[in-house]
Amino acid sequence: MRIRTLTLAAASGAALLAAGVLPANASGAVHPTSAQEGSVSAADLLAKVTSCSQISNGKYKTDDETSATIPVCGKNGAVFWKADMDIDCDGQRTTNCNEDRDPWYQDDTAFHQSNGKPLKAESLPYIVVPSSSSIWKYSSYGIKGGGVVAVIYNNKVEYAVVGDTGPTKIIGEASYATAKALGIDPDPATGGADSGVTYILFKNSQVSPIESHSAAVSLGQQLAKQFITNN
Repeated sequence: MRIRTLTLAAASGAALLAAGVLPANASGAVHPTSAQEGSVSAADLLAKVTSCSQISNGKYKTDDETSATIPVCGKNGAVFWKADMDIDCDGQRTTNCNEDRDPWYQDDTAFHQSNGKPLKAESLPYIVVPSSSSIWKYSSYGIKGGGVVAVIYNNKVEYAVVGDTGPTKIIGEASYATAKALGIDPDPATGGADSGVTYILFKNSQVSPIESHSAAVSLGQQLAKQFITNN
């Protein structure tokens, strides 16, 4: 979990259906090599999330300084929100994710690799969900650590996992690797995207092991196709 107070001007703009459990032999994260993953297009996914049936009891801020305008929306087999992207660099220390590069760095993540260690934000695409509160409790809607997420930005799709939890009133955050794969500046202090990011979280899904990006892509593609068919 990270609790960030955005005091830097440069940082203020930082930015499924059926239960799915996909085992994988790969024990390490595979860094994404393509901006568009899988055969499901961003346009096809976005066409299914043009309207919002709000399931959260209130709305979220994208940063401490902004108003609460972002609802969590429900669809068949998924929940989604449209927000910004702040950069999460928490977890294992790496070249670009450490206390020297990230003013808000924490050496742990809410969910851990199969070996018990924190996740690696620099190499594993994951997103951050708000910690449970009166606004919304993610676990009550089939969202869990390792759940599959389709993250969409600038007509690109990146599959990620639910890897960390954040503040109870702020939404819109993903790992260094997620941002980089989508062409967003991944710098934890000055990067991110101000808006235009859609997060589709597939209910009752779980990648095993959580650190296998290839497993997330494989399962995510299956669930994305089901999502389009059933909505």
